[in-house]
Amino acid sequence: MKAILGKKIGMTQVFNEDGTVVPVTVVEAGPLSVVQKKTEENDGYNAIQIGFKAHKENRVNKPKKGHFDKAGVEYKKYLREFRTENLDQYEIGQEIKADIFKSGDKVDVSGVSKGKGFQGTIKRHNQHRGPMSHGSHYHRSPGSMGAASDPSKVFKGKKLPGHMGHEKVTVSNLEVVRVDAEKNLLLIKGAVPGPRGGLLTIKESTRV
Repeated sequence: MKAILGKKIGMTQVFNEDGTVVPVTVVEAGPLSVVQKKTEENDGYNAIQIGFKAHKENRVNKPKKGHFDKAGVEYKKYLREFRTENLDQYEIGQEIKADIFKSGDKVDVSGVSKGKGFQGTIKRHNQHRGPMSHGSHYHRSPGSMGAASDPSKVFKGKKLPGHMGHEKVTVSNLEVVRVDAEKNLLLIKGAVPGPRGGLLTIKESTRV
């Protein structure tokens, strides 16, 4: 499976050959370094561990410093794993760049959505408000809490106020519009989760 980490730069638009406008998200994808190879014999599964984004030495703790030194790789800010059955294709220290993808590829993009803090049910769950007329004491409340003495409890999962956003979101089947191998940029059609500068995981789509 093809996969890469990237940083969300922002959105823009490009023109197709027929002149139609395509909204795209610009992602700085890679370069990544292979830091470790995990095998069925040693770890119980096959995977590669990759590092992304150069990091200052004084910001890396001792265990990670030793981990990077053993691999002979410069210090990285992010460490992630991708499972793969083709371990032979990778070597420790190998660089993975944006050109593993090409125009027309379908990808799944995962990221952490923008946090919106503590919100009420109207914003968080798209509920309707109560009447605003004179005498009404019900405007933006979450509604009835339970069903009298039976069952004498509030059911789990009831839509209530709480922390909104800042959760992992995956958008599937997005199209790679263009690949700039020299600048390590991917132009992906449409919007992807997270704020500008957010970390993204881009994987070859498994859905048809």
